[in-house]
Amino acid sequence: MGFLRCLFRFSNMPYPYDTARRVSGLAVGLFMVSIALVREASAKEPQSFSKTAHAVIKADKTEEITVAGTSHAPAPMRPAGQTTFSSGRDNYANQVAQSVADMVVTIPGASFTQGNGPRDTVVSIRGSGDRQSYGLKNLQVLEDGFPMTQPDGTARADLIDPHAYEGVDVFEGPASTVYGNYAINGAINFRTRKGADIHGVELGSDFGSFGLFNTYATVGYGNRHYDLMVFGSDVWSKGFIANSRYNTATESMRLRVSLTETDRLVLKVVNNQTDAYLPVRLSLNQYQANPYQQSCYQATSAAAGCASVLLLQNGRYGTKEAVSPEAAGLGRFDRRTIVGLRWEHDFSTRTLWRNQFTYDQRHVNQPTSPTSFVGPYNSYAVSSDVTNHVLIGRTPLETFGGISFDYLDYGYQTYNIMPYGGASRGAMSSESYGHQWNLGARFQEDWHFAPKWHFVIGLGGTYTDIGATETLYGYSATSTTRRYVTANRFFFNLAPEGALIYTPSKNWTLHTRVGTAYGTPSSSNLFITPQGNYGNNTQIQSQSSVGVDLGADWRPSDTLRVQATGFYEFYNNELVSQSAGVNAVGSYTFNAPASQHRGVVLGVDWQPLPRMIPGGRIKLSYTYDNQVYTNYTEVLSNSTLSRAFDRAGNAIPGVIPNFLNARFLYDQPDGPAEGLGGYAEVIWRDSYWLDNANQLKAPGYALLNLEVHYNPPARMGWAHRLHWYCEVQNVADQVYVAGATNINDTLLGNGQQAGAAALMSSTGSIYAGSLRAYFGGVRLSL
Repeated sequence: MGFLRCLFRFSNMPYPYDTARRVSGLAVGLFMVSIALVREASAKEPQSFSKTAHAVIKADKTEEITVAGTSHAPAPMRPAGQTTFSSGRDNYANQVAQSVADMVVTIPGASFTQGNGPRDTVVSIRGSGDRQSYGLKNLQVLEDGFPMTQPDGTARADLIDPHAYEGVDVFEGPASTVYGNYAINGAINFRTRKGADIHGVELGSDFGSFGLFNTYATVGYGNRHYDLMVFGSDVWSKGFIANSRYNTATESMRLRVSLTETDRLVLKVVNNQTDAYLPVRLSLNQYQANPYQQSCYQATSAAAGCASVLLLQNGRYGTKEAVSPEAAGLGRFDRRTIVGLRWEHDFSTRTLWRNQFTYDQRHVNQPTSPTSFVGPYNSYAVSSDVTNHVLIGRTPLETFGGISFDYLDYGYQTYNIMPYGGASRGAMSSESYGHQWNLGARFQEDWHFAPKWHFVIGLGGTYTDIGATETLYGYSATSTTRRYVTANRFFFNLAPEGALIYTPSKNWTLHTRVGTAYGTPSSSNLFITPQGNYGNNTQIQSQSSVGVDLGADWRPSDTLRVQATGFYEFYNNELVSQSAGVNAVGSYTFNAPASQHRGVVLGVDWQPLPRMIPGGRIKLSYTYDNQVYTNYTEVLSNSTLSRAFDRAGNAIPGVIPNFLNARFLYDQPDGPAEGLGGYAEVIWRDSYWLDNANQLKAPGYALLNLEVHYNPPARMGWAHRLHWYCEVQNVADQVYVAGATNINDTLLGNGQQAGAAALMSSTGSIYAGSLRAYFGGVRLSL
């Protein structure tokens, strides 16, 4: 009945005219480009590049080095000894795939929460980012090997429309040896689709609850001379929380050209525009009373369950007025443009040289709090590396070495918002100008010293320079004051690593690794005080970690694969952030002198009854993550006194201790129903602490999702080109917490810490997740 209801809703769904008009133009343009490319390529080379490459490998095994050299990542694609999980299109292409969460949900060790915006998913690897309010933190993010993380450690998932991607690889654990600054918990590489695999044009639409409508088009073609993929999408939705409607347009292109037999160019372009209205995060009390902020447009902070922000009536000083985010016009109106170029040169079949340049501009206009944040972030990244394969006797040795330099300059202003609607700007409250650059080098050796053994050793280092000046403005009826805060910070970090891999048989691979990592503060961390105001926080230090992994990959048969890794990581000066409430201008970041992370990640892919139910399959991913302070004393203050509290032994807030995804899939392999399939999915997330004193928890949840799809087999002629699906999310219609940021503990007048009852009124923490939702989609290949 759920799927029938889903289909009924689609048949009665209004068509969003403006979005359709814009995307129809995009689709027609892409279609015309693809026709021209197909005609030209067909005349020159009837065989696709993927088939050609396969033939070359068979003809001469030494060519495997050259083919590996054209991999997407400028660093080793799968760093030996490091725990690595991947997710391909088969895990998300048959569903609505609204955000990066749909790409990583089946990856052990990965979890996600809702960030500040519709596709701003906070992806966490082993708990690294759960406590953040936005973006992908403590990770290096790549796309086709080009950096998506700016030099200040900022990466956002808004750029990612899963329809454009072939898959994603997640490298877990400390990874600064190869990936440099901010790879404190690993790296992620997103891989776009190859033009040769698309071989034409694909047009598609997703539609469903809350007015969602995403129209997209993909053009691709390739041979051994070039490979081109062009993708564009436009998604619109009114959202399920008041003031959460959005429109996001994304364009992506990758072009590989073989200039000669030994030289290749790869051109990468990504552009994204996000126009999103934004609700504010709630307290736990507000969430329980009114999780979706209904009927709150004219409400004040006194209204039960309604969130509001306090805005200066004249935009400068004096009286403040409580205004709902919808009435204030809070939102995010951002643009991101990335252009990258890589030259790959083969000195020989054994030695590859790569040189890469990336320009990345992030321009933000974010009236998300009582102040509006406006400004550009321009960054430039260059890198050069060499990969060499030799034989020491009969044992192969792979050597990788590289250098990199990236530079960010920025200049932003913040303005007081006035309660007149439309995020009306008042006087400037602060401005900041600065830069950050990172100069790094890395080296790694991977030696197969015996048939079943190989050993990896590496060393990486980065020198970081941060310089910034912030001007704080104060206003009164008679004067304007200025206060200056200056930061000039320099950091140098080293990251050695070693790994040992043993493959006793084709069914077993065992690995152990000692890895290290580091992450410097970003300029934004330096100017937010514990009260959540702009000011001086320039004393914070770089964080570092040492981690030990012990894992196994077991494949006893073609129908079962089990991957498991245990990890234990030791942190010094870990950077932890917490919110001071909805009226704060940002989250405060501090150093915890010592902490430990330990846990287990487990992945299972099992076809339990291959003969009786050949299309049946079970995919399971599970993460256990226990993170505690081992040395941290927190000082709390009120208007009359201060007290110190020892947090050693307390759980680090914002970390989900247990995360489980289980999918039960079926795809009919033959017969009249060939191509028909679907799955039932269970997502379980444990409750987790929100404060350093471990007084208040965000509640956990368990969700059930259902999906059915149909891919007509090739024997059905033209119908084979049409794919459709239908999906029901949150079948039980639960109200649940999709994202919750850390909150401050407070000191009462009697010198005692506030308990859970008081903390439940702390705002700026919680976003609710979607109620039951129905989605569907169609995709046509031409």
